[in-house]
Amino acid sequence: MQKGAPQTHLNLNVRGMKQSATVAINERSNALISQGRTVYKLGLGQSPFPVAEPVVEALRQNAGEKDYLPVCGLRSLRDAVAAYHGRTDGVERTGDDVLIGPGSKELMFLLQLTYYGDLVIPTPAWVSYAPQARIIGRRVELLETSQADGWQLSPARLEAFCAEDPDRPRLVILNYPSNPTGGTYKLDDLRALAKVAKKYRVLMLSDEIYGELHHKGQHVSIARFYPEGTIISSGLSKWCGAGGWRLGTFLFPPSMRWLLDAMAAAASETYTSTSAPIQHAAVTAFHPSPEIDDYLARSRRILGALGRWCHRTLTAAGIRCAAPTGGFYLFPDFSAFTQPLAARGLFDSPAICRALLDETGVAILPGSEFGRPAGELTARLAYVDFDGAAALEAVAQLPRDAINEAFLRQHCPKVTDAIDAMCAWMPR
Repeated sequence: MQKGAPQTHLNLNVRGMKQSATVAINERSNALISQGRTVYKLGLGQSPFPVAEPVVEALRQNAGEKDYLPVCGLRSLRDAVAAYHGRTDGVERTGDDVLIGPGSKELMFLLQLTYYGDLVIPTPAWVSYAPQARIIGRRVELLETSQADGWQLSPARLEAFCAEDPDRPRLVILNYPSNPTGGTYKLDDLRALAKVAKKYRVLMLSDEIYGELHHKGQHVSIARFYPEGTIISSGLSKWCGAGGWRLGTFLFPPSMRWLLDAMAAAASETYTSTSAPIQHAAVTAFHPSPEIDDYLARSRRILGALGRWCHRTLTAAGIRCAAPTGGFYLFPDFSAFTQPLAARGLFDSPAICRALLDETGVAILPGSEFGRPAGELTARLAYVDFDGAAALEAVAQLPRDAINEAFLRQHCPKVTDAIDAMCAWMPR
């Protein structure tokens, strides 16, 4: 090495890359809390609910499992995942069509590593899709959506984009219920999107990690309309409250066994296999269970009521915001306050979020982290900063649809206080 030359060299695809925004806001929030600050943690989208008790008990029973498992995953788990998608999505598969990984995030990375094609992302979108592609060196195409269209990719927009180069290989990510907007797609839109994807032989990655958290329990997979070209991504992190367990699942069409095998080959040279105790416990999560069904029903009731309250309160204060239909996110738009915010020296979404955290303790993320222009004045908030275990217990005592504001203020006080603080902070 030449004298005076650097001793280390970063891959140019990684050089200058920041830490994931969701991870960074969580660590920043925790640092402020350790300094004695009151912080409302609406930045990291982590389920507020405990892991479903039957799944926890299964982990206790399998804590001694120590052997390496097959790269593709524990056979009984792969079978359970396939059966689960058959019940919930009407997509008939076998365990041979399932790949298990240490979180769906890792599986998405391996998919982009092994499949040669452009990554197409409707924005706003989850923060890690595009950075993963850039690490690998894939071309990324961002398709902007609008609040008027519910921040959703329209079939006409996808058609126009694909028609520009109809034979180009593409991987389109469809995430719904959406992180960051909380929105979902109607049946007619899914059918129309599937028709376009089939026409141009698009590989569709349907990120349905929040599917079970559709507030009315009515999630429908696009794989029902485009089964031959859709990979369904799911896992335990959101609907089962087990983000830290790091278990993700991919369900492939049978015709894409070559892609599953290629990803498994790459996995064998990286993480080898997913944690054995976690996989054994996850079998229980994907099996039919009245107890887990009840856990999900109560989770949806709480998230639906809290999301609606947050939406009503924000919009009443003049903050534009689409109503959520699933998950635990909202995507507020502060553009109605553009001039008074500018008078405070706040000209873009990152500046607004920094000031909001510094002055009120409310931690949210700017829309620019989700693929939107910084000057758009949008942001994402995750209404998850509450004791999910206590809320689940309390809601079990209530009649159906009886969650009112008093319940939310009692059992989700940090979220309601944070929304109140946001509204009071907005300039007039």
